[in-house]
Amino acid sequence: MSERITWTMHHFSQANPKGPGQADVPALLRRVADSIEDLGNVEVHDMIMHNEITEDGDWPSLTVYFDYVTDHA
Repeated sequence: MSERITWTMHHFSQANPKGPGQADVPALLRRVADSIEDLGNVEVHDMIMHNEITEDGDWPSLTVYFDYVTDHA
């Protein structure tokens, strides 16, 4: 019988605060970059951008899929 391999993928979603400036994609990218740096040593596998339409207009968000990097030394 073959060995079963399982993967664990971590993720978080982030958006700008709702209201004025919620559609500011460059600000969202800076916020997400800061959050990734705060995680420490991680490998980002994927990022998916979503957009919700609200009474205040577009409200983009990003979901980041990542894994923690461990040293195998």
